[in-house]
Amino acid sequence: MSTKDSASIDQLTSALLEQEERVRNLRLQNCQHEELTVEQERLKELHRKLNETLKETGLASAADSDMQKNFPREALEGLLRRRFFIAPSFEIYGGVAGLYDYGPPGTAVMNNIIQLWRQHFVVEENMLELQGTCLTPDVVLRASGHVDKFSDMLVKDVQTGDCFRADHLLKEHLSKIIQDEKTPLEKKEAAESTLALVEEMDLDEMAKQLRHWDVRSPETGNSLTDPYPFNLMFQTSIGPTGLLPGFLRPETAQGIFVNFRRLLDYQGDKLPFACAQIGTAFRNEIAPRSGLLRVREFTQAEIEHFVHPNKKEHPKIEKVSQVRVVLFPRRNQLTASRQTVYMTIQEALEQQIIDNETLGYFIARTQLFALKIGLNSDKIRFRQHLQHEMAHYAKDCWDLEVESSYGWIECAGLADRACYDLQNHSEKSHVDLTAFEVFPEKKQMEVWVAEWNKGLLGKTFRHEAASIIKTVESFSDSEKQNLQKSLETQGSISVSMEGKQYHLSRDMITFKKVTKSVSGQNYYPSVIEPSFGIGRLLYCVWEHNFYIRSGDDEQRAVLSLPAMIAPYKCTVLPLSKNAVFQNLITLVTEKLTSLGIQHKVDESGVSIGKRYARADELGIPLAITIDFDSLKDSSVTLRERDSTKQVRGSIDEMIHQVHLLSNGKAEWNDVVQKHPIWE
Repeated sequence: MSTKDSASIDQLTSALLEQEERVRNLRLQNCQHEELTVEQERLKELHRKLNETLKETGLASAADSDMQKNFPREALEGLLRRRFFIAPSFEIYGGVAGLYDYGPPGTAVMNNIIQLWRQHFVVEENMLELQGTCLTPDVVLRASGHVDKFSDMLVKDVQTGDCFRADHLLKEHLSKIIQDEKTPLEKKEAAESTLALVEEMDLDEMAKQLRHWDVRSPETGNSLTDPYPFNLMFQTSIGPTGLLPGFLRPETAQGIFVNFRRLLDYQGDKLPFACAQIGTAFRNEIAPRSGLLRVREFTQAEIEHFVHPNKKEHPKIEKVSQVRVVLFPRRNQLTASRQTVYMTIQEALEQQIIDNETLGYFIARTQLFALKIGLNSDKIRFRQHLQHEMAHYAKDCWDLEVESSYGWIECAGLADRACYDLQNHSEKSHVDLTAFEVFPEKKQMEVWVAEWNKGLLGKTFRHEAASIIKTVESFSDSEKQNLQKSLETQGSISVSMEGKQYHLSRDMITFKKVTKSVSGQNYYPSVIEPSFGIGRLLYCVWEHNFYIRSGDDEQRAVLSLPAMIAPYKCTVLPLSKNAVFQNLITLVTEKLTSLGIQHKVDESGVSIGKRYARADELGIPLAITIDFDSLKDSSVTLRERDSTKQVRGSIDEMIHQVHLLSNGKAEWNDVVQKHPIWE
């Protein structure tokens, strides 16, 4: 590629980023529809020009990976159901889409991942932890923005009433057009430009594009309704009267935010600190698909790290500065080549790809956790949110994406949420959710203060006057300054409190800027939030560790799970059902139990080879075999799942090795060095 071509691509990419930001800001300002439409058309044209330039220079979008094309998904999902890792909930009644039960091995693996997550994050970082309720009052989720904004665009089959996500249908339809070799070049380019903007479309634009591309119901070919917003929360009422509306929580985070005051007190009023919560969340997905990857009830593990907004350095950043991660920055996503970059956390911070040290620290720790639970390092990346994907208050957001047979799947999100949640809950509840910063020395600071005519205020608003004063006093300096401008130009201001508007005249209140000597100031902490979807991580771990082993007479499935998350660390196998082995079976299992080692005894009458295969399907990494030599000298063999090699030694020694291996304190090569392979 020539220097001229490279410069042209850089120029177009920069223009595209600027135009994305312009469109995002217009949406936030609720501008005129005509103005927004013009800017969206400019954005489309920039996408078209960039894609055209990239094609001319020989760069092309990456095709589906080998994993998406060749992974034996049916074999894995058949194994997961046959061995009862998972099953559709209420299966005997036909099941319910988007609901799954975890069987004994699935529950064990999930619990082990959660235990490892708690050790890796909560214990290592000395975090606080709480357990909030799933039932959440309407007022809480209205303050957080979920009631108004937590929705997807829904369309229906006009004849059957079947429901679909509008953006998913449009994406799938456009992708088919692009991949069809018979599609004319001009139409294909138009489809590519539209596809790049699907995530940015509002209701009107989505309806327009669905009609333009003649998108129909995928199952019947029938026409679709216009899209409309569908809130994804499960609504309910709390108590017998039905007068207190509520929801099943869509995330665990809000339970931490509303308890911030108590958490700060518990922490001795010191920041930074972090609080974690593991629990169930609920989302009423329109059309759940892709198995465990899109469900209506799921387990979340979330961390809210509270920090001063201007002090986002992290004391342990040096420990992870050389951790290498695959990053997919915002700029790179806007090119057809869609190249990722492989760099250290230190390099990403120095180049300002990652916004701050605390966010960088948690990205590194998330990378280490992903590898620890068995995800393939070649199939994970951190993708930065595009401007239109981020909430208006967010500073920077990255997703841990894992490649699977379904494509790249978001398994964790790491976001700098600024102070949005605490500020909203503080304003709506009238409870102070700020922290206090003590200055090393007193400072002379200009601040805006309210001057009240409390007599007139009390006469006008009576018992509500005190709450009005409290609300106004909680406003920031910039808010008070803007209110004074409104008083000067309009003669009155409007204050919102508990859904009601209170109009205050210049006779009741004025604002003045004064200079004060202050020893500190209140501020809303920023929040860095790592949020993990445990079910998605679990499914991707199963995919990354599944393979088919060719045997002498048949192909056998293997789940090569790391010992630390395997449902059982060891299986105990007597050579046959002969009663002479019973005493040794009891001895071995008692010793394993005393060390807290999860194990499974298989005394069935099938051959030892088939029992090894059954253990491999469950992901059990080790097998202790008791044979007739064991009766003579109390020795047993220890088989390793992936190599299928065995060593022999005393019962105590082999159990000791199982203990080391299952806790990640040794590897199989360490065992082989001490004990020769036994044939």
